[in-house]
Amino acid sequence: MKNVLFFSLFLLFSPQLATAQSGQITGDRGVATDEQRRFEFMVRVDTAGLSPYLSADLVYIHSNGLVETKTEHLQAIANGKLVYKLMERENVKIRRYGKIAISNGVLHVAGILNQNPFDIRLLYTAVYQKSKSKWQLLNWQSTRI
Repeated sequence: MKNVLFFSLFLLFSPQLATAQSGQITGDRGVATDEQRRFEFMVRVDTAGLSPYLSADLVYIHSNGLVETKTEHLQAIANGKLVYKLMERENVKIRRYGKIAISNGVLHVAGILNQNPFDIRLLYTAVYQKSKSKWQLLNWQSTRI
């Protein structure tokens, strides 16, 4: 009984593991973990924490067609132009090809863009490259569903 209680509390206070245990993520867990960390840094407006998870060559294509570089993406988050309140993944499939990985899934995103609130669901494709101990985002593209 104590083990069940401990495990339940562990899952409650460990959202990354709870997401991974839900069966909604298939493929490489390392990529999935780093992707989740990236989303968490975006929600917390922690651009210092986020930066190492983004490639210097990043191309970030938003669902509205806006294209950003790494610097532009970090600035938009840091200056409050783009505020993420919620980023929840579902039905994620990760395929790994050596030091390259592709993540596809659905993302529920809520936040504020240019002082206008939004709450949308996106289909996304993210391309990552292993760099040192992290999976860095090379390319992001999303489509509103």
